[in-house]
Amino acid sequence: MREPRVLSVNIGRPVLQRVPRGRPTGIAKGPVDVISVADPGPKRVEDGAGVSGVTGDHIGDGRHHGGSDQAVYAFAREELDVWATTLGRELPDGMFGENLTTTGLDVDASEVGDVWHVGTAVLEVRGPRVPCATFAERLGERGWVKRFAAHGRSGVYLQVNQPGQIRPGDSITVTPSGSGLDVPTLLRAFLGDPDAARAALDSGALAEHRAAELAATAGRG
Repeated sequence: MREPRVLSVNIGRPVLQRVPRGRPTGIAKGPVDVISVADPGPKRVEDGAGVSGVTGDHIGDGRHHGGSDQAVYAFAREELDVWATTLGRELPDGMFGENLTTTGLDVDASEVGDVWHVGTAVLEVRGPRVPCATFAERLGERGWVKRFAAHGRSGVYLQVNQPGQIRPGDSITVTPSGSGLDVPTLLRAFLGDPDAARAALDSGALAEHRAAELAATAGRG
């Protein structure tokens, strides 16, 4: 695999969507020359929108998106290419709503706690992207939420440990956490798999509020 680097940096401006009706979304992201990233603090709604870790990036649903745990979203160009072949259509950088389109990095092999040094910023892997109705509307593909979830390669959400700027072409240096909790396992846990939830909790890699979200799931089965 090639040297890990950033292929594209992307932000979304607010545009209206059908589902939920009339609420602006920032999922339609497009490339820019540079992005500035910083810790946005807790997930919340301000002036009718969520808070992103990327300056100028709109978060429409502040209850479920944004905040420190979901400050920056990264997705591999290689995975976009897999889906482009599967769907028989072009998928430009930013199509999946990612802030960082990467190349040369197996993003979905990441473990919670892995640290990325990219540009002048330092980021930390916090978990998977769980598909939602907004994402389904963006793609316009039948059964998209179930298809994407079943594929199990969701890209990763990152928190910002050190603010900075990121540009296309910047290298990505990964410092492994050794947590043993890979992102696909955590995705299965969030989707209701009791065994995956127990593995996630046993790893000790989750923040307290994340562990609380999975406690009931882990108790099943």
